[in-house]
Amino acid sequence: MKVSIYSREEIEEIIESGDFPENTAVISYYDPAIKKIDKDYTHIDYDGVCENVFYSELDDLDLDYLKEKGYTYNTYFPEADDMAEFIYNAYNKGMDIICQCEYGQSRSAGTASAIMEHFYKSGIWIFADYKRCPNQLVFHKVFDALENYKKNNI
Repeated sequence: MKVSIYSREEIEEIIESGDFPENTAVISYYDPAIKKIDKDYTHIDYDGVCENVFYSELDDLDLDYLKEKGYTYNTYFPEADDMAEFIYNAYNKGMDIICQCEYGQSRSAGTASAIMEHFYKSGIWIFADYKRCPNQLVFHKVFDALENYKKNNI
């Protein structure tokens, strides 16, 4: 399974060019904070290019800011378990996965790193990539959800 990381701008260019990769599932993050500024903002529309998309409207937060935003570790990112099932379904079908967020640096990088670490023990390379700043909270939530899914379902 190949795991790729894209920003909104990069994936929109790929969709527009007609070069969207076949046999690929997408995890697409969009930002609730932007919706407060721009009422027309929404997630990327993958209709017509990809049937396997997991959308997540998730604040890009660090552990230190959870309480300030009204979250605890347990209440932040409640769909992580559903995402783990989505990832395993893609994996079992032999699909590649695209992780996409606004800038392709934080939430998507944390997710890609968790996937790579869980399946191949190679997620650290994303943390070592200077282009990325993987969200550690997202990494841990996705990684833990994948580990729990494996323990309870495989």
